[in-house]
Amino acid sequence: MRAIVALVLALLVLAAGCGGGDDDGGSTTTEAASGSGECESVDAPAPREPETREAPSEPLDTGTSYALVFETNCGSFTIALDLEQAPQTSASLVALTREGYFDDTIFHRVVPDFVIQGGDPTQSGGGGPGYQTVDAPPAGSKYVKGVVAMAKTELEPAGTAGSQFFVVTGADIGLPSDYAIVGEVTEGLDTVERIGALGQGDGPPSQPVVVSSATVAES
Repeated sequence: MRAIVALVLALLVLAAGCGGGDDDGGSTTTEAASGSGECESVDAPAPREPETREAPSEPLDTGTSYALVFETNCGSFTIALDLEQAPQTSASLVALTREGYFDDTIFHRVVPDFVIQGGDPTQSGGGGPGYQTVDAPPAGSKYVKGVVAMAKTELEPAGTAGSQFFVVTGADIGLPSDYAIVGEVTEGLDTVERIGALGQGDGPPSQPVVVSSATVAES
C-alpha cells in the first residue's frame, strides 16, 4: 500500500529527470501517422532555458468565459477555465497563453489511464514561469476524466500552481484535494485519449507530443 501511495504522489511531483526524452531537439518518432485517429510524426522542439516572468496583476473579467485551445500533432483540445474555482490560476494561464508560453512545448509525462502532463518549456519536469499562484480546491474535489488541474510538489501548499498542468485520463484517479482544478476539457477529449494511449509508464510518451500553438478563446 505504501508503494502505491508513493507512486500516485510521484506522478504529479515536479521532479527533475522526468522530461520528454532526448533534449537535443532531434528526437523523432518511429513512423509517420498513416491515417485519421493517429498522431502525426514530428520532432520534439529543443527545450527552453528557465525564465522568470511577472504574474498577472489584473483579474479576468468574470462576465466573460475563457477557454484555452491547444493544437498538437495528435489533434486539438479545448479547456474551459473555471474562474470561480481557480481565479488566480486561470488569469495566469490566460496571460501565459497570450504570451506564447505554451507554444512549441511537449507533454513530458504521459501515464496510461492516469494523466497527461505538460506546460514545462524546459522539458525537465521542474520548469515554470518563475512565480506561483494558489487556488486551493474545495475538500472532496474529484479528479475524474477530462478534469484539468495544476501539478505541484508534495511539499507545496494545496492549490499551488506554476505553469505545469495535467489532464485526467482515468475514470477517477483518486487524488487528494491538493491540486488546483482550473477547468475541464469540453472539446477534443478524443485527442486527450489519443495522447494518453502513447503512455509507457511514468515518463515520456512513446513518441513526441508537441503543442504547436495555444490560444485563448473568449465568449
